Amino acid sequence: MTVYKIPQKTEAIVFDIDGTLYTSDAYVFEQVDVQIRHFAHLRGIPEDEARRMIGDYRREWAAAHNGAKISLGNTFPAFGVPIETSIKWRDELLNPEQFLKEDSNLQKTLCDLQKKYRLICVTNNPVKAARRTLKAIGVDHLLPFVVGLDTCNKSKPSREMLDAVFALTGVPFSACLSVGDRYDIDLALPLELGMGAVLVQGVEDVYRLPELL
Repeated sequence: MTVYKIPQKTEAIVFDIDGTLYTSDAYVFEQVDVQIRHFAHLRGIPEDEARRMIGDYRREWAAAHNGAKISLGNTFPAFGVPIETSIKWRDELLNPEQFLKEDSNLQKTLCDLQKKYRLICVTNNPVKAARRTLKAIGVDHLLPFVVGLDTCNKSKPSREMLDAVFALTGVPFSACLSVGDRYDIDLALPLELGMGAVLVQGVEDVYRLPELL
């Protein structure tokens, strides 16, 4: 866990989902790869070629942006796949139930946090797919708000998605803490906007948030 900033008065916690509220390298990989395999099938090219094309683009983009990472949702438009299509693919292709299971430790953690803070998720998956993930790990009922890829048709990092957080919670950026596993995607923009930020390596770090706060 890396703590970049804790708001003086924290009122809301903004969670990423994938790689943050669960630890599963297999499902994190599959979410990306299943879309690339589908892209390859539609293009009529080998899957390995599609992986190389996407990987090369992301590496070139990072090299041109001081090493920052770009999301898959923001990568696909360069290959003629708009956000709207990414939304459809994710709703159809993702199967969190095959990889994830209920997490009683996370349930307890979020129950404790819910007593003091507004909890909300911001994810690069559509809301429907995100809800299936939250249900698979047993915390859907503890996270009433989800801002997803289809909320604003934007992929993180996105000011519009964070504006949607304010619209749903009524909590100003200065009182929000962003928690995620990717600095460039989940935390850099929130920090620019005056939010707090905590980088986690997986759900095991999330378990420690009540004692940190």
